[in-house]
Amino acid sequence: MNEFEHLLPDRVINAAETYLGVPMSGLAVPLPSYINRVYELQSMAGERYVAKFYRPGRWEAAAIAEEHRFIFDCAAEEIPVITPTPSCRGETLMATDDGVVFTVFPKKFGRELEILCGDDWRRIGRVAARIHLAGARRSATHRTVLTPEESTAAYLDHLMEGDYIPASCRPEFYEVAERLYSLLEGRFDGIERIRIHGDCHRGNILERPDEGLMIIDFDDMMTGPPVQDLWLLLPEHVEQCRRELDLVLDGYCELRDFDFNTIQLIEPLRAMRMIYFLAWCSTQMDDFKFRANFPDWGSEAFWRREIGDLRRQLELIRY
Repeated sequence: MNEFEHLLPDRVINAAETYLGVPMSGLAVPLPSYINRVYELQSMAGERYVAKFYRPGRWEAAAIAEEHRFIFDCAAEEIPVITPTPSCRGETLMATDDGVVFTVFPKKFGRELEILCGDDWRRIGRVAARIHLAGARRSATHRTVLTPEESTAAYLDHLMEGDYIPASCRPEFYEVAERLYSLLEGRFDGIERIRIHGDCHRGNILERPDEGLMIIDFDDMMTGPPVQDLWLLLPEHVEQCRRELDLVLDGYCELRDFDFNTIQLIEPLRAMRMIYFLAWCSTQMDDFKFRANFPDWGSEAFWRREIGDLRRQLELIRY
C-alpha cells in the first residue's frame, strides 16, 4: 500500500498554508527522501520552506516530538542545525486531512562537506561531540534503542516471519542471521547509551559560510552508543581507515570523553545496520518510489548478494 497516494501537490500546499498561516505560491518541488515525502515550498512573500511528511506507521507522534526536542536542544547549545518552524498555533507537528503527520522547516542552503585534510576530520569529531553533549542532557523514551536485543532481534524476526525471502535463500539466510545474532548478543551490555543522531554520514553534514558544519536530518535519531555517530563517517571498514578514525577521535576528545573500548562495536554496528536496512526495505515494497530506486529488491539474485555481504561481515566480527 502507498501511504502517500493522496499526497498530491495541491494538498501539500494547502497543508503548508494551514500550518504556517500564510498564503503559499504554487511551488511544490519534491526532494529526495527514501522514507518520508519532502517538498520545497515558497510563500507568496518569497520565503522558502521544506515540508516533511512522515511515513504513516513509522513513528508515533511522541517519537517525532522527541526528534524535534533533540534538534532544539542542539540549537540551544549553538550547534548549527535546522529547527522546525513552529506552526501558527505554536506547535511543530500537524496532520493533514488524511492523517499524515508533517512539519515545516526553513529552507537553508549549504554544500556537502568535502574532507580535504586532517583538520576536516577533527572538525567532524568536534561537532559530533557537541551533539552528544546535548544528547546526554535528557533521555528519549519513544525512540529506537540501538542494541541487538532491543532492535536487531525484532528486525530479524520481521524478515524471517514475513514472505520476503525466496524459499531457495531462506535456509542460508537463517543460518547466517542466527550466527550473526549469537555474536552480537550481549556485546552492548554496560555501554553508555545517549540520544544520538543515528544516521550521521557525510551526506547529512553541510558546510555553510560563517556557520561551520551544519548537521541535518535527525529522522533516525535514537538512543545508542556514541560510536554509532562516528563510524558512519568513515570511508571503509575500521581496519582500513584507522588514521581517519584517530583524527575524528582527536577532535571529539577535545570536548567530550570517549570510551575507546567501543571501537570494537563498529563492525557489529555495521552488521546491525545491514539487517535494519533489509527490514526497512521490506516495509516499502509497495511504494512506487522504492520500486524505482530498488528494482531488483526481493529477487533471488538480490538475496544471494545480501547473504554474501552478511557472511563477510560475520567473518570480520569473528576475527
